[in-house]
Amino acid sequence: MTLLDLTPRPRLSDRLAALPVVIVGAGPIGLAAAANLAERGIDFVVLEAGAGPASSVGLWGHIRLFSPWQHLIDPASRRLLDAAGWAPPLDEGRAPSGQELIDEYLAPLAELDAIRTRIRYGTRVTAVTRQGMDRTRTAGREATPFLLRVTTDAGEVEELTGRAVIDASGTYTTPNPLASSGLAPIGDAIDSIVHALPDVLGTDRARFAGRRTTVVGAGHSAANTLIALAELAQTEPGTRVTWLIRNASAVRVSSSADDELADRARLGSRVDQLVDAGVIEKIDSFEIVAVERRSDGIRLRGTRRGEPAAHDTDLVVGATGFRPDVDMLREIRLQLDDIVEAPIRLAPLIDPNVHSCGTVAPHGFDELRHPESGFFLVGMKSYGRAPTFLLATGYEQVRSVVAWLDGDMRAATEVRLTLPATGVCSTDSGGCC
Repeated sequence: MTLLDLTPRPRLSDRLAALPVVIVGAGPIGLAAAANLAERGIDFVVLEAGAGPASSVGLWGHIRLFSPWQHLIDPASRRLLDAAGWAPPLDEGRAPSGQELIDEYLAPLAELDAIRTRIRYGTRVTAVTRQGMDRTRTAGREATPFLLRVTTDAGEVEELTGRAVIDASGTYTTPNPLASSGLAPIGDAIDSIVHALPDVLGTDRARFAGRRTTVVGAGHSAANTLIALAELAQTEPGTRVTWLIRNASAVRVSSSADDELADRARLGSRVDQLVDAGVIEKIDSFEIVAVERRSDGIRLRGTRRGEPAAHDTDLVVGATGFRPDVDMLREIRLQLDDIVEAPIRLAPLIDPNVHSCGTVAPHGFDELRHPESGFFLVGMKSYGRAPTFLLATGYEQVRSVVAWLDGDMRAATEVRLTLPATGVCSTDSGGCC
């Protein structure tokens, strides 16, 4: 745990105080930030690239989360919803799907009068800086508004200013490459790789039926896809499933009896059973170097246990994890850990080699701050490449950050979070729990 910095937030100039806080992303954490700001009467605007709330969650809406409802609803958001007559989920001990999370919670939250009028959909942030300053200029920096450049769905480029920026844009749309080097594999078939968590049994069924699919990745997003493909193989002749991992074992897929998130433990156990039964072919220790297009499919080339190796398949699903998009933040003074790309004070608390979801200490504004005063990465993006994220942790992050922005140091430094014991929680899905 880092030593808490109790330095008060700098007093805002009249120029800054008149501007809104800008939230990037209208997912679960971005909307929670909006709810906390609304409760405190702080003006804000939410910029969302999608056409509706939680657009990235909607891309994997068919997947069931590991956490039950009781850990998925932000306290400030619940208070606003309750005041508007919201009907909460009937069984808060049940884990919903991503689409249920949107339909039953996030969409109603986004429609509240206090939030709805402040969301701009179809607006993608392409750059963040200070107005009239690049990252090299220091004099007067903290008193200068943030400037965000955005592109709308209509193709228009606009700029807007804010007193602070809360970046909750997530990581699902920026996957890790397949190559073990961390670079995109060489070859002419990179564009044919399927993004993590396709809807194998629903809208994407025809794409996978009767074909051989290789799932690359050692985490729970890979496990979800493998189980769906195994189910598809029972009814669609010719459907074959291969699981390819770069290590000797998939230690990230937990089936621990100590895991209080029972749905996740069952996921790991089910994959183990399917591998043992021969329904899923497992290839371990395969280091991918190239992805080549062939007349009858795709060839993965690389090495296996030090020797040249090749694997032929029809389709490849890349489930190798995600990383934050920091290109849009080139003019912001970030201080990121050089391993997991998380804020430097937060990184030791979330190292996946040490911590599971449930052993990450509650943290807030102090662990999330950067040299750029008033700028915060929150949610899954704050975890960089570490996969130990819980929505409840993100809710605590934004509660603390908003309290700090409001000058309420007492609330900003309080701990208001108790996490479940979750056993092993390394995973490469967009938000593990």
